[in-house]
Amino acid sequence: MKIMPPERPEASIQRLISALMPVSTPVSVVPRKRLSWSYQGKPQFYLFLEGEVSVLRASDGLVMATAYEPLLFGVAEAMQAVHCQTLRVDTQAIIQRTDAAQAMAIFSENDLWQDVAAALSYFSSYLFYRDALVVQQRTYSVISNHLQEMIQLPLETRLRISILEYIQERTHLSRSTVLNIIHALKQGDYISTSRGGYLLEMNPLPEEF
Repeated sequence: MKIMPPERPEASIQRLISALMPVSTPVSVVPRKRLSWSYQGKPQFYLFLEGEVSVLRASDGLVMATAYEPLLFGVAEAMQAVHCQTLRVDTQAIIQRTDAAQAMAIFSENDLWQDVAAALSYFSSYLFYRDALVVQQRTYSVISNHLQEMIQLPLETRLRISILEYIQERTHLSRSTVLNIIHALKQGDYISTSRGGYLLEMNPLPEEF
C-alpha cells in the first residue's frame, strides 16, 4: 500500500512567513551546516525560503524530513526546552532568522495562532507519516516506500543524491541491504538509474519482493 504524505497548509505557511519577513534577518549558510535554535542566548525561528534543508534527529543524525518548499521552523523548539532535532542546510539556500519572542508577539497582534496550529499539525502529521514508512515494516517495504517518495522529487534533486545515500540517511539500513534490493529491482526493470546510483525512472513496484 502506498503511503501518502500529509498535505501542506500552504496558505497558513505563507501568511506566517509574510508576517515575519519585515523583522527577519538573512542568515549566511553553507551546505551541510547545522543551525542552532538560539542566537545570542535567545530562541529563534527560521524562515526557510529557497533551497533544501533537512530535519535531523539530534541523537544520531537520522534524517526525519527534508524541505524543498518554504517553511517556518523553530516554533516547537522555542516553546519546549527539549530539542530532539536540528536543522541541516543541504544546498545553497535562502534562510532568514527571527527572534522567537518578537515573532510570537506578531502572531498575537495579527491573530495568526490558527495558522501556527496548522503548521505544527503538519509537522506532527509528517512525523506519523515517516513512522508509517519505517516502523514495523519489512526491509523491502521500507526501501520501496522511500523509492516511492524519492521519485516524486524533481530530477535535478534526484541527480544530486544517490538512492543509497537517500535511504541510508533516513533509515540507517546497512549499505549491503539497500544495494541488494536496488540491484534486484534494476534486474527486474522496476527502476532505472544513472551511473552512481541516481534514480531516473521507476515503474510500479511489486508489493512483495
